[in-house]
Amino acid sequence: MTTPKYLLAALALLTTNAITSLAEPAASTASADRTQWFREARFGLFIHWGVYAVPAGEWQGKQIGGIGEWIMKNGKIPVADYKAFAKDFTASKYDPAAWASLARRAGMKYVVITSKHHDGFALYDTGASDWNAVQASGAGRDLLVPLAQAVRAEGLKFGLYYSQAQDWTNPGGAKAGNTPDWDSLQTGDYDHYLRTVALPQVREIIERFDPAIIWWDTPTNMTRERVKPFADFMAEHPAILNNNRLGTGFAGDTKTPEQHIPPRGYPGELFEVCMTMNDTWGFKKNDTNWKSVRQLLRNLSDISSKGGNFLLNVGPTADGEIPAASIERLEAVGRWMNINSEAIYATEAGPFPRRLPWGRVTQKRTSAAGATSLYLHVWEWPADGRILLPTVAQSPRSARLLAIDSAVTTETTPDGLIVRLPASAPDPDVSVVRLDFPGFVTVTQEPFLTPGPDGRANFGAADADAHGHWDGNIQLRDSGPDAYLTDWKNPKWRLEYTIKTPAAGEWTVTAEVATPFATSLVLGVGKTDIPVSIEPTGPGLTWNTIKLGVIELPAGEASFELRGAPAGWKGLSVRHLSLTPASTP
Repeated sequence: MTTPKYLLAALALLTTNAITSLAEPAASTASADRTQWFREARFGLFIHWGVYAVPAGEWQGKQIGGIGEWIMKNGKIPVADYKAFAKDFTASKYDPAAWASLARRAGMKYVVITSKHHDGFALYDTGASDWNAVQASGAGRDLLVPLAQAVRAEGLKFGLYYSQAQDWTNPGGAKAGNTPDWDSLQTGDYDHYLRTVALPQVREIIERFDPAIIWWDTPTNMTRERVKPFADFMAEHPAILNNNRLGTGFAGDTKTPEQHIPPRGYPGELFEVCMTMNDTWGFKKNDTNWKSVRQLLRNLSDISSKGGNFLLNVGPTADGEIPAASIERLEAVGRWMNINSEAIYATEAGPFPRRLPWGRVTQKRTSAAGATSLYLHVWEWPADGRILLPTVAQSPRSARLLAIDSAVTTETTPDGLIVRLPASAPDPDVSVVRLDFPGFVTVTQEPFLTPGPDGRANFGAADADAHGHWDGNIQLRDSGPDAYLTDWKNPKWRLEYTIKTPAAGEWTVTAEVATPFATSLVLGVGKTDIPVSIEPTGPGLTWNTIKLGVIELPAGEASFELRGAPAGWKGLSVRHLSLTPASTP
């Protein structure tokens, strides 16, 4: 599943070098009828299932690092040994109706399953390779047919993931990063593989299953010439949505940030955040690092507030059971959706250009005349019972809490609209308030933080744009003045701060940080990098305010960032950050 680091440049190329003759229309120009169901769905189920669920993260008595579905490559398992696992891929407890029902009860509107992952194993009866569930596994049957039927019977859309380039078993398939074959049985001609395995299988899954989505992955060596036959075939099926991972020149319909939520989304474009519930896509028996229900709900809230979709993964076992921890979480999300789904489905990104300290906002047009509903996703209940919608001057004609169908009061002030809430939250994770306005909601909030009357600019944790990677992101914990950024596991992840200053000048940067270890940071602005050494602040979240350095900013909009140093990085939690004019005593 995961896109390796060396493919990031290729993926970036996909979104900038679209070829009109090859690609489907970009999301911004795609017809409303074609993409409407996807834009309204907001929430889907990803399923990674295959032979990799048999070793479940272990090979020859050792735990293999990395994600479960990459065990063949990460463990350099020979083809014959890996194929031997297939006899234990029995799907003996596989209940496609139960899977589909679970997705529906969770509030999901579509399902995407791996028809073939990088190990080359197909879950259906393919004529292009005998390495499939019918001919090579203990299951001995086509596993996609009953799932497609069950998903559609629940009223959901059915989609298919397909690894078009990487294949570690069928001869000639690409290897991540063009790494050498680790078994002579893998050796073959890549173009021959594309012509005789990949392209025929794409034809099969589309003609047999008529999926609503094709989810391509890892376009290793997929040049424009190699993409063309796939793109030409997809052009014959214009109703099918494609993501942006087929290969060079194919923009697709959706961008696909993986394991992290883009801080500002992709305004005006379709995007879908795919994410695991623990740390793996395919089943790995020793991975118990499960995200909490609260985190999953807030991810759904956050992604929806940016106008995106959330594709949440499960990795079933070899016998076809979805792990109990996944089921428990999906059932809990479903209970929340039973009450609050109108704040998710068919909504648009919220109107506020900066994140609000207490939560997130989605909106929905409710009439052609412009009547609008704002849905306030309150993450942390305010102690004083008041939340502010900055610069909103209109008064809603009604305001109520969805969970208890109870009215709340509002008040217009010079700062904006204040919503007065009850003493306690109906839902400790995310409570939703619906505000109905007779017309469009006008927000004049400045998109950039500006210095206050004392010349000082104070950034809260919610004011930082956390830029992650396919392997995760810095996490925002809690809300309000005590919110903080943590789980900074990769020095390549970074925090970006944007400001609008009245004049050029030098600024002293201080930050409230916590770290049990000495760590090294980089304060960057433009082409200037300032190294910062940070001493331990104490165990756990022991906070200390330190000076990071002095930076020079131009007048107007500018940004600076915090990055982990290439050497000496041990992680860091950040709460508040401030800029003070360097001339201030």
